[in-house]
Amino acid sequence: MTLTQRIRLARRHGGLSQAALAGHAGVHRSAVSHWESSKPKRPNIGHLLAIAVATGVQFEWLATGRGSMLVTESISADGTAVAEGPGDTQESELLRAFRDVPLQSRPVLVELARQLARQRLGPRTGVAKPTTLMHALRLRLGDDPGPVL
Repeated sequence: MTLTQRIRLARRHGGLSQAALAGHAGVHRSAVSHWESSKPKRPNIGHLLAIAVATGVQFEWLATGRGSMLVTESISADGTAVAEGPGDTQESELLRAFRDVPLQSRPVLVELARQLARQRLGPRTGVAKPTTLMHALRLRLGDDPGPVL
């Protein structure tokens, strides 16, 4: 299978139009059309990574054709299996929503999720407990004027 075919298959697997995939990759729709054409232009590695994330396929499969197409599970440092794909309906919804966010906004969402997890687990020692979600995000980004009540 060629890279062109893998990109098209990944896009269809993700249920995305060329325009939607272009939005995830930060390019014009015509770029996706070129990637999928009979005389394709090759996407750079950053675009391949964005395609893989947006469509839920393995980066290695997309880039080389080797390995499994779908994201399944990997092995953590302690030797246990870690699910990489969504585990339940809410996680699937969260993943779909994340994929719809522009690439430049994704780090903020990741940090937001980390802050929510930290609030649930409790504050680290020596760090003030955030009073709101925005306060938590501001603390993490180092832009905290104080708690917002």
